[in-house]
Amino acid sequence: MTTLQRLLDIRSRRGAGYLVLIDPDKVDVNALPTLVEQATEAGADGFLVGGSLMVRDQFESVLKLVKRSTPLPVLIFPGSLFQVSATADAILFLVLVSGRNPDHLIGNQVIAAPVIRSLGLEAIATAYMLVEGGATTSAEFMSGTRPLPPHKPDIAVAHALAAGYIGMKLLYFDAGSGADHPVPEAIIRSVARVSTLPIVVGGGIRTPEEARQRVQAGASFIVTGTVIEERGRSSILKEFADAVHTGVSVKS
Repeated sequence: MTTLQRLLDIRSRRGAGYLVLIDPDKVDVNALPTLVEQATEAGADGFLVGGSLMVRDQFESVLKLVKRSTPLPVLIFPGSLFQVSATADAILFLVLVSGRNPDHLIGNQVIAAPVIRSLGLEAIATAYMLVEGGATTSAEFMSGTRPLPPHKPDIAVAHALAAGYIGMKLLYFDAGSGADHPVPEAIIRSVARVSTLPIVVGGGIRTPEEARQRVQAGASFIVTGTVIEERGRSSILKEFADAVHTGVSVKS
């Protein structure tokens, strides 16, 4: 079974999935196995590993630690061409469709594609869309692109439709790490009305209730990272997992 099919099965079985984002630049490697084990026991459905910057040279070691500590899917959430590894179950093959920087629309993808093929790594075509969250995020700055306006759902819908027609498998809406505000429910609801693609939502989600609201609006997967780094307690993992899984079922 492919990793994408595992994700779709999670959505079908649980209504929505909860993914924990591990940033190799920010994580304490000594505490990482315990965090991953706690997240797994708390009901998380998978892990994303990656970040916009790689200041510390520990991407591969972090990836191996996560993979050894859980039976759940482990996917690369690449912030650069250097974040590719056969250790992961799959890589989100991101295309920054919200921006107009050719490097992030096709340039980097062309360079990475032969490497991914040589590693035998499953690539999941993912339309990545930044949404303005009240602060300039690393993803926005490093990509040199403007995010989608949060109060213009029609613009988000048009991008999501285009991504579907192109053949993308996932829609990933991200307010960015440390955003002041998460992706608005209005955007999620509007996109869910016109697209059957799974909707992944991350960035700025700081409470289980915010996660639940976005599932109820139509999100298929919720991603949290910063809140886990900041609050550092295992109980919050279960609270998020429970909130995501008790939201309404999304359409398949």
